[in-house]
Amino acid sequence: MTHGLKTIIYPAPDLAAAKAIFTELLGVEPTHEAPYYVGYEVAGQHIGLDPNGHRHGAVPYWHVDDIRASIKGLVDAGAQELEPVKDVGGGRQVATLKDAGGNLIGLIQG
Repeated sequence: MTHGLKTIIYPAPDLAAAKAIFTELLGVEPTHEAPYYVGYEVAGQHIGLDPNGHRHGAVPYWHVDDIRASIKGLVDAGAQELEPVKDVGGGRQVATLKDAGGNLIGLIQG
């Protein structure tokens, strides 16, 4: 089951420049700031900036109850797994897939 699209992560090779732009755009300071990630919470959405982000562009992440079952269902339906499940801390797991049209699908559990 999905809980909706609540997170989008933008690749940000120049993290300082991206932070300046997104702080202006969103009108708030980051809620999380580290050399490896800057995150914002705005209107029920999490917006992240990742200096090591996906080279294909921004990734929208769907929040799911069971990431492995979701991956299996999507792959069975024709999606391709790009990045397998990895723990990103605090019990949060993420994975990235690609649909038949080449669009990125991110999944988050936890």
